[in-house]
Amino acid sequence: MKPINTALCSFGMSGLLFHAPFVNTNKGFNLYGVLERTKNLAQEKYSKIKTFRTLESLLKDDNIELVILNTPNITHYNFAKQIIQSGKHLVVEKPFTTSAEEADELIQLAKVNNVKMAVFHNRRWDSDFLTVKKIVDNNTLGDIVEAEFHYDRFDPELSYKVHKETPTEGVGSLYDLGSHIIDQALVLFGKPKAVFANIDSFREQSKVADYFDVKLFYSNHKVTLKSSYFVKQPIPSYVIHGKKGSFLKSKADVQEAELQRGISPDVKNCGIEPASEQGLLHTQKENVSVKEYITSEAGNYMVFYDKIYESIRNDKPLPVSAEEGKAVIEIIEAALKSNTERRIIDL
Repeated sequence: MKPINTALCSFGMSGLLFHAPFVNTNKGFNLYGVLERTKNLAQEKYSKIKTFRTLESLLKDDNIELVILNTPNITHYNFAKQIIQSGKHLVVEKPFTTSAEEADELIQLAKVNNVKMAVFHNRRWDSDFLTVKKIVDNNTLGDIVEAEFHYDRFDPELSYKVHKETPTEGVGSLYDLGSHIIDQALVLFGKPKAVFANIDSFREQSKVADYFDVKLFYSNHKVTLKSSYFVKQPIPSYVIHGKKGSFLKSKADVQEAELQRGISPDVKNCGIEPASEQGLLHTQKENVSVKEYITSEAGNYMVFYDKIYESIRNDKPLPVSAEEGKAVIEIIEAALKSNTERRIIDL
């Protein structure tokens, strides 16, 4: 196994929690470098890491094969373009870009330069979503009639991260939290036929969206995707109704909390939800109503990087392709247009 020399484009929350620990512990990778313009936070934690002060100097280092682009959303397009032109493979944090047009250009550029480009939709490997996916894939509920996904929180205060509260392209909860559940809906149900959305802001002095209610219309069922920063008492994050029954599941993945506590992702029994968060399955069996609790699948973000390694070294499929990342942006653009024009947008 030849490790892939990997560099991060920043060392904020995503670099510290969602990338560095996985690159550092996966034998297929070598955590080689990080872009930090003024600080040395990565070097304090990983003494052998090389610090770069500019993206240009990072891209000139021929030892680097893979770059993790985890900078603010508005920078993804320009930075990704430079990374691709340098001939290095890359993982782009969600949301992939701020527009489908930008996504198309990057996809074509990556093909021309023979570069592997994935989008970091890690929530596909949340324990709660994996459990929901298993129920749907096994046809436990029969034909799906309706599904509702929530990504709620109680967070009335504005973020200390100025770029997240400045009204520019790619900013707001639809791009931030919405990217996760839009991707999950597309994984389960594919591309919808139409989109309708209500997007708003309720935090005091907020200049960016912090609430959305997006409807996805399919031929035989409907999907609702919702998020609010004013949900003190959460309801089930996944509610799915089918012709054979219903499944309700909380958002209870523990991986982020474990990473925040400094637990390494290679520790045994990581990603296991508490039994109290099991999903409720309510079905009809031989004319008898049956309620049962379903043991949750284990969450495992490392699968993403295992698949990145296989893609780069053995030409296997990417865990999340750029085309899949673009599909999320297309839904976001349709939702924004729907909100502005107050109408259903056909896709």
